Amino acid sequence: MNQKIQRIEYHFGKLGRLAPLIAAGAMIIWAALSQSNVNGYVLAFFTALITGVIFTKNEKAYGEALVYGLSKPMFAVIVLAVILAAVSGKLISASGAVQTIAAYVVAAGFTGKLFVAATFLITCLLAFATGTSVGTYFVVIPILFPVGVMAGAAPEFMIGAIVSGAAFGDNLGPISDTTIASSATQHADLGTVVKTRTRYSLPAAAGALILFLLLSKTTNGGAPIGGADGTVNPVSLIMLVVPVVIIVLCMMRKHLITALSWGILTGIAAGLISGIYTVADLVAFPGGFSVSGAIIEAITGTAGTMAMLIGVFSLLGVLERSGFFEDVGALLARLAKKERSTEATIVLSVGILSMITGVISVAIVALGDLINEIGEKAGVNKYRRANLMDCTGCVFCFLAPWTVHCVIPAQLTAPFGEGYAVAPGSVPFVNYYSLCMLVILIIAVVIGYGRKPPAGENGNE
Repeated sequence: MNQKIQRIEYHFGKLGRLAPLIAAGAMIIWAALSQSNVNGYVLAFFTALITGVIFTKNEKAYGEALVYGLSKPMFAVIVLAVILAAVSGKLISASGAVQTIAAYVVAAGFTGKLFVAATFLITCLLAFATGTSVGTYFVVIPILFPVGVMAGAAPEFMIGAIVSGAAFGDNLGPISDTTIASSATQHADLGTVVKTRTRYSLPAAAGALILFLLLSKTTNGGAPIGGADGTVNPVSLIMLVVPVVIIVLCMMRKHLITALSWGILTGIAAGLISGIYTVADLVAFPGGFSVSGAIIEAITGTAGTMAMLIGVFSLLGVLERSGFFEDVGALLARLAKKERSTEATIVLSVGILSMITGVISVAIVALGDLINEIGEKAGVNKYRRANLMDCTGCVFCFLAPWTVHCVIPAQLTAPFGEGYAVAPGSVPFVNYYSLCMLVILIIAVVIGYGRKPPAGENGNE
């Protein structure tokens, strides 16, 4: 017999229910203005969880909601992916491959703004092909980011180019979970959704490319990364087999965890066979109850991100069990009257929910039925609905500094040293794809750009 799920109730009604979000928001603003690293956002979400205990009427239900948030499959996937990606990235960076590539790039004169723009285009292609933005970070950042910084690109603009490219692939890729979710919830043909989405995504990508070429800041180049002396070692390029294996497996639609695992195994084998690494370089037990080596260093270096994810998903569980998401959807649905106001409602609802959850597909699935209903009543065609949902998610979710699209890229820069580190709060300001898409969304809703359904379709069921 299934146990009835008890909804969380709060003292002071709606104000009490919003108290955790208010606490988190205040701490996030403080951390962002202070250019804090990931640990500042960790404090924000744990402050929110503790604040909720003060206002809840049923502490048992509140505790169960915290555990419920951590039981979501997405939590386990992201946590494992962060750990495995840290190991695969360490195998590459400690081998000297990055320094070698950087030396060749500088010698070819492909530096500064040109490298930032090229990084954006490369990331667009990889994210489009693999259909995963988070997976793209794990593959691209360990290689292109440090190479770009050593080639004279400012660290924040390198991360901006990578996050922008990942947003493009997540937005337009036919095998992206957001593309699939947006088309499925609106009962729209996937191929036609992708075709009509180019009206939004290609102009945003073109705008982002121009901005990276014009606005990217340059430096005199970064210092060699810890673990390597900065010399050119062509043999180290064999470690590029790690991202190659991961990319190929992702394109074959293998699970991200499986792809990362095979990448690590391949990298360990290649490193040992080529002589780049010894067993002691990777794993050693020097005594005194200690463990050393590249692998354990990479794993322990993810502690801040792990704590951040625990806080985020625990808070999601609380918000869901509080009925917060349903209330937001119901409130915004009342704003939907005619075509334009309905489109604005779609953007607002998906935007708010994707910012709060930090996962676009979750927001799309949660609001899919509601948007389908209000959209048909107002005459918004199904392809338009699907595109507005996905494009909105790739704006607001990518621009919220507490989501994985800011926190994970920032965390992946930390192992390269202080001169390379990027704060999560600075990422949204250099994510030119999402900023350009925001402009396009405003134009789309205000003047109706992209509203016309594809030829031969009336756009509704």
